[in-house]
Amino acid sequence: MIAIVYTKPECFSIQDVQEPKPGPRQVMVRVKRCGICKTDLHIHHGRFISQFPLTPGHEFCGEIVEVGSGVAEWKPGDRVTCDNTVVCGCCYYCRRNQPLYCQNFYSLGCTGPGGLAEYALVNADKAFRIPDHMSFDEAAFTEPLSCVVHGVDMLDPKCGDKVLIFGAGPAGLLLSQLVQHCGAALVVVVAPTQFKLDVLNKLGVKHTVLMRRNDLTSHVEAVRALAPEGYDIVVDATGTPQIIEHAFQFTKMGSKVLIYGVCNEEDLIQVKPYWLFRNEIKLIGSFAQTHCFDRAISYLDQRVVCVDGVITHRVGLKEYAKALTLLADGKENLKIIVHPTE
Repeated sequence: MIAIVYTKPECFSIQDVQEPKPGPRQVMVRVKRCGICKTDLHIHHGRFISQFPLTPGHEFCGEIVEVGSGVAEWKPGDRVTCDNTVVCGCCYYCRRNQPLYCQNFYSLGCTGPGGLAEYALVNADKAFRIPDHMSFDEAAFTEPLSCVVHGVDMLDPKCGDKVLIFGAGPAGLLLSQLVQHCGAALVVVVAPTQFKLDVLNKLGVKHTVLMRRNDLTSHVEAVRALAPEGYDIVVDATGTPQIIEHAFQFTKMGSKVLIYGVCNEEDLIQVKPYWLFRNEIKLIGSFAQTHCFDRAISYLDQRVVCVDGVITHRVGLKEYAKALTLLADGKENLKIIVHPTE
């Protein structure tokens, strides 16, 4: 089969590799769609939790073509989306029912072979059925939406909260819709690209503010005017340290600040401890997800979260280098989807 194979950071090729065979309690999936995101850029550069050699791709869905021994719940032809996370179940954190902190955390597409290949092996319990009316395009959003579900779990928003989100990439698009559904009285999204904000407006997010990349003061007045007392929740979905520091000024006493975008490991931000203490600011991180796929599928199925118009580019496996270039630029694209078998 054809697959993207990294031998080390920034060094990959398209290879004809041996087709995998499902072991006990595994299924083999013919990959129909695999989304890529900024995490894939971090993996490309050898950051995040990546391990090499590696076939990347952690946002994938497709059709089961073969099942291993002991699998009775799946059969060839079943349409599935695949949870890339695998936890050991026996380490300190797993035994405390904190599986996301698993000390042996394994992730398809990050530390093990993922969906940027014609076929992928998935544990049977990590495959989730796609409703008949759901397209593979929609199903490809299950993993990123699952991460958003976990992020909102961490935030624990309250009815009537005023929420400010920096970033209108795919994560910002999903986050803004979900917190709006969770009872926020006001959701404001700030981003430097108008076409992304226009997509948000079409998806039902009313309040958007255009910012200038080289002048972070340009939007301050407009953002403050929408919530003069400040915001209950402020989210960074950019992974940019300067934006995170900038976002702090829009809080109020008792606010929650969510770091959702992926920064580089060595990045630093400055924050005054007294400000955190005096204002009882809750600084929250959100990393990946486990056990959120069922809710993500329901949100997509019921169109609580919509992805209409979010896919801007489609490429084949042989165009993966082009996809990375588009992803790094970021200005003229939203979701990039790879079609490994089409």
